[in-house]
Amino acid sequence: MSTLGLLGLGSFSTLFYIKELNALYNAKHGGFCTCPFKMLNVDFNAINNLLPNTSKALDTIVKDSLNKLQDLQIDTIVVPNITLHETIDRLNIRTNLIHPIEETISRIKESKHANVTIFGTLYTMQSNYITSKFTAQNITILQASKEDMQQIDDLRIAIYNGKETEAQLVIFNKLINKYTKNGIVVLACTELSVAYNIKNSLVYDMARIQILKSINLL
Repeated sequence: MSTLGLLGLGSFSTLFYIKELNALYNAKHGGFCTCPFKMLNVDFNAINNLLPNTSKALDTIVKDSLNKLQDLQIDTIVVPNITLHETIDRLNIRTNLIHPIEETISRIKESKHANVTIFGTLYTMQSNYITSKFTAQNITILQASKEDMQQIDDLRIAIYNGKETEAQLVIFNKLINKYTKNGIVVLACTELSVAYNIKNSLVYDMARIQILKSINLL
């Protein structure tokens, strides 16, 4: 059986990934099964203070962390942070890494969708990193309005701090309904994955797609 390696990056995202990995693995195997994996927990503060910009300091931390995780004799790596994959891509690190953006694009192409709106951090929604990957595969990015992007980012921050309100969650669901009228919505932020609790075939959650791929490889 393939051995999964998880890079621990702060309690919020890491615990979400662990919970979802265990839930999906248990659903697949039953009983009291929990997902077998090896984890290298790093000081996320050192990484978070450098994000979202790329830098030599960030390059060094990421490369060192992935090398240490690889030394644990794992077959597949999961990094629970979408933004960090920009650094991983640029470094061209040759590991068997489950890439959330590439996996999501593959799913979208299989479903033959052409229009996508990204929900994530302000940086993610406005940067060229994810957009360029989608457009390279002939997928059109429909950008949310500045007001809507701000509401999405405000919710993300509130969830991270445990201070989200019911009104914010209602707005979030309304925004999903608004932007799925013209295509699909891609969730590119773990906090938004936590907030998303409705069933909509036009919503593609990068974190859950990445996690499901991990389970299917075990």
